[in-house]
Amino acid sequence: MTMPTDPSAGLERLLEAELTTEPVFLMARAASTGSSAANRKLAQLELKVRHYSVLALACGEEQLTQRELSQFLVLDPSQIVAILDDLERRGAVERRTDPRDRRSKIIAPTAAGRKLYAQARLLVENSTAESLSPLSPAEREELSRLLKKVAF
Repeated sequence: MTMPTDPSAGLERLLEAELTTEPVFLMARAASTGSSAANRKLAQLELKVRHYSVLALACGEEQLTQRELSQFLVLDPSQIVAILDDLERRGAVERRTDPRDRRSKIIAPTAAGRKLYAQARLLVENSTAESLSPLSPAEREELSRLLKKVAF
């Protein structure tokens, strides 16, 4: 059985349910539908949103450790290890000894990883544009600002 691409299809009668007034539910639903849409796009690169998030951070200038990735993404360390194992097998990242603490590993992108990230970023941007299409550009900026305020 396949899932409909529109997670709200046929559920209009529930739009007035009391639950739809609860911000935590709305944030979780928006995150779930957005992640599902992005995962469908990322599937062509054999990635998921979690892999994309780790790869995006690895391609940044921050030089994050596995522990920092786990904390920032709010994922269990074992989940980060599994994601990194997948990305490392694909030749997208390398674990390097952290010069600040030799017990830690910094996650560094490879050239192939940077190329994969660039491809994935375009897919995620497209997916985000589709997911947020009901919002004006100003509303999208405001949503991002408010979510960042809540998240951090």
